Amino acid sequence: MSGHRYDEERSVAEREVRICVVGDELSAGVGDPRALGWVGRVMARTRFERPAMLFTLAVPGETTTGLGARWEAEAAARFDPECDNRLVVALGRHDVATGHSVARSRLNLANVLDVADSWRVPAFVVGPPPGRAEDGRRLAELSAAFADVASRRRTPYVDTYTPLAQHEQWLADLAQSGSGYPGQAGYGLMAWLVLHTGWHQWLGLPDDAS
Repeated sequence: MSGHRYDEERSVAEREVRICVVGDELSAGVGDPRALGWVGRVMARTRFERPAMLFTLAVPGETTTGLGARWEAEAAARFDPECDNRLVVALGRHDVATGHSVARSRLNLANVLDVADSWRVPAFVVGPPPGRAEDGRRLAELSAAFADVASRRRTPYVDTYTPLAQHEQWLADLAQSGSGYPGQAGYGLMAWLVLHTGWHQWLGLPDDAS
């Protein structure tokens, strides 16, 4: 599929939407008793005006290096030239845990976004949320770097780190789970941030501010 430029002759309004979400276990909602995660909550609040399919392509423990190595084949198998294909890059916290340099993480994200652009597939990036307190400084730096990469490519970026790092409900949710993963409340907060950071505009839908 590399190098393929998706057909744009048909009106976007007539095409089925296909969204691939690539990320680690956070994109699959691990730790959520309702098994929705932020992705399920966002989709439940999205009122599509045409048929839509969503595919969550999650790999536990994945870094941006791993994501960059596998996303093309997995997304290409689900995209269709006749559809309105879209890519959500859900970035996790494993680059910090594995000692990736910020420069390497930046390059990995840049490569993903550049390939998506060459396919003419609109991308949307969701940054890593807060985790362990001792990782706070590095996660903040990583999130800022990801935001810069996305901004340079005019790609929407959801900063989940900054608004949640000191958020009482988020911190209480993490403490209660004891696993480093959010529960219902935490994923609800992530979903709210996605929904209020350009999600509907990205999909060409009326904004849902409620």
